[in-house]
Amino acid sequence: MAPYDSDSDDGDDAASYTETNVLLGYAAEEPSDDTISYLGGTPSWINDETLPSATLAKCKVCNDFMVLLLQLNADLPEQFPGHERRLYIFTCRRKTCRRKEGSVRVLRSSRTFAAPKKVVPKKEEVEEKPKVNIGETLFGSKGSSSGNANPFSMGGAGGKENPFSTGVKAGGSSHNSSNPFAKPTPSEPPEAKDLPQTFAEKLNINNPQQTHGPPPPSVPWPEQSSFPTPYPKLYLVDADYEILDRTPEIAQNITVGTMDIESEGASGGKEDKEVFESEIDKTFQKFADRIGCNPEQVLRYEFVGAPLLYSKKDAVGKMFSEGKGKGGGMPRCGNCGRERVFECQLMPHAIMELERDEMGVDGMEWGTVVVGVCKGDCVQNFVKEGEVGWMEEWVGVQWEDVGR
Repeated sequence: MAPYDSDSDDGDDAASYTETNVLLGYAAEEPSDDTISYLGGTPSWINDETLPSATLAKCKVCNDFMVLLLQLNADLPEQFPGHERRLYIFTCRRKTCRRKEGSVRVLRSSRTFAAPKKVVPKKEEVEEKPKVNIGETLFGSKGSSSGNANPFSMGGAGGKENPFSTGVKAGGSSHNSSNPFAKPTPSEPPEAKDLPQTFAEKLNINNPQQTHGPPPPSVPWPEQSSFPTPYPKLYLVDADYEILDRTPEIAQNITVGTMDIESEGASGGKEDKEVFESEIDKTFQKFADRIGCNPEQVLRYEFVGAPLLYSKKDAVGKMFSEGKGKGGGMPRCGNCGRERVFECQLMPHAIMELERDEMGVDGMEWGTVVVGVCKGDCVQNFVKEGEVGWMEEWVGVQWEDVGR
């Protein structure tokens, strides 16, 4: 993490903030440049002719169709050159299915083109290449250009790669999108000379399966009228790398799910803080304090990162706190056997955004929704080059602790 220098003339302010590697997404009714990544609404596809089996959109508890919570453009050109990726989080709207395993599901769609061969330039031709900004690639954010730049300013170029962005419009035409959530269909893979060595090359995580067999039976995706009423559609915009106060105060009036946390915070003394800490779970306090620095965040993104846990007492919390390696104890990919890694998580403010027009308080009850994906972005062996493959990925739901 690099120190964040504010625009203030006070030199002490520069040392009081830090920038993390986590990209934060926020919700808005209107998109910036990206129309691919959003909360609610109905799903859109990489290829309208290759849809997932309808069974993947059914609740495992009641077998009814679910609604979309999140659609995310998840292109990662550095890790997976030539891959198009999208993530979809679905949830059941039935009250009787809440807090039950299988009432939230995650799908990943991937289309893979042949990765170009790596061209090794002569020593005298090697030039230092600028780093890819993940914020620009994924979210369309400019990020911070140096330790002295304000990362919330959209004017500087960042040094991290943003997996949400794209530079090609549907149909193959290029465009200069500054929003990394925007994701077009590339007509052909990028030139080999433009690609640095990727994680896939270094770790040999390309899908080794070579044979192609017939796909299993698939249930056609139904008309939208077969689904429950969707949540309102809200676009993901203004992604920035997370900025934290090095000495954060206890969060004030932070809403987590349907629960409010009220604390004296800055106005209270040391005694108030000690009493508060003794009365709540420390992991939850860290969770509340962390999101209190950026309370309107709806999404946290860090491929091969670590989730911000709502609790360490439930099954998901124990899995990550006791698990070893980047996978944090998540089950391995059921298709290729590789390790799964954390990619993103939905945050409580997403509930407020999605349910803001609904009457009453009888809504969703999760604290966070954690998504783990195959580290190799594999597809089934019957999916040919250029075709779209569908995989169900791992999701861990940490439900709101109503007794807290």
